[in-house]
Amino acid sequence: MRAVLIDDHELVRDSISRLLQQDLQFDEVHQAADLESGLDLMARLDEVDLIVTDLNMPGVYGPESLTALVEAFPKSSIVVVSGSEEKEDVLGCLSAGVDGYIPKSLPVAEMIAAIRQVLAGGTFLPRALARRGVEATRRTKPLTQVRGVDHLTGRQREVLDQLLTGQSSKEIARAMDVAEGTVKIHLAAIYRAIGVRSRAEAISRLMTRH
Repeated sequence: MRAVLIDDHELVRDSISRLLQQDLQFDEVHQAADLESGLDLMARLDEVDLIVTDLNMPGVYGPESLTALVEAFPKSSIVVVSGSEEKEDVLGCLSAGVDGYIPKSLPVAEMIAAIRQVLAGGTFLPRALARRGVEATRRTKPLTQVRGVDHLTGRQREVLDQLLTGQSSKEIARAMDVAEGTVKIHLAAIYRAIGVRSRAEAISRLMTRH
């Protein structure tokens, strides 16, 4: 597998590079110190399985700057590793379409598990924020008030509840005791109903920002 790390701190890049190679068995890990260099680098590579980027560095000024990266590499899993743990930053990145948001304060073992979850097709966000977000959504923004949710079946609502915790399709299938293909069909229906294109956009749409 091939990964690209984009971060303006060499120490951070080297640390994550070792993690990807030693713990996640990546064959190639390329590095760039800013977004422009990262884009140039990836344009020369045939395929990139994973892109890991910082949030605030040269070329990236908040979540909105990541949209171009997501659109340019739709087949790559994209993870933000940032020092910010602000809810608005996390949800903003998910809105931009990234597949995960990992705080730099996360223990190494949990960071490895988070990247594995993304590579398996899941969406990762800090567990504490996921719990707070789901609780806040149910308390101040009932799902019935979200456009399209009222058209979902009971089974699709079950899948949606699991989705909001960031679980992969395989994990949802295991929890609901159904085939993974069935979960993917339900997810496709959910995305169409609420007007999003990915699980990251769905989580951002459904989690309250208040």
